[in-house]
Amino acid sequence: MKILLAVDGSEHSARVARHVVKMAQGCPAYEILLLNVQAPIDAPEVLGHMPAREVEAMQETRGGDAMGSARSILDAAGVTYVPEVALGPVPETISRRAAEAKADAIVIGTQGASALRSALMGSVTTEVLRLAGCPVTVVK
Repeated sequence: MKILLAVDGSEHSARVARHVVKMAQGCPAYEILLLNVQAPIDAPEVLGHMPAREVEAMQETRGGDAMGSARSILDAAGVTYVPEVALGPVPETISRRAAEAKADAIVIGTQGASALRSALMGSVTTEVLRLAGCPVTVVK
């Protein structure tokens, strides 16, 4: 089973990683793609003062940092994974990477946003549910 584990560095991501550990321990043949997606930076004050490659490197560093707690949890449990930082619109990139990797499932967290907040602001989790071509497990 190939699992795309999407994390953002929050405590919710740690819960998602712990859930994936339980899934992996129950499945002898698993592959985990640990993914953090950094949204594009479009702030003129950043883009006007930094070369594009520096902005991208900064985002990759932030993405690596955001995977820290999930990596620690997976490492402590002896669960193998492939880490990846991707740049792009978050829900679309998660869904696209799952398709490209031929993932059997996406596991993602939610911050428990209210229905009103989700309706007004949108939600990465809601969009991934809508866009994904494979099953999505949402860990509360």
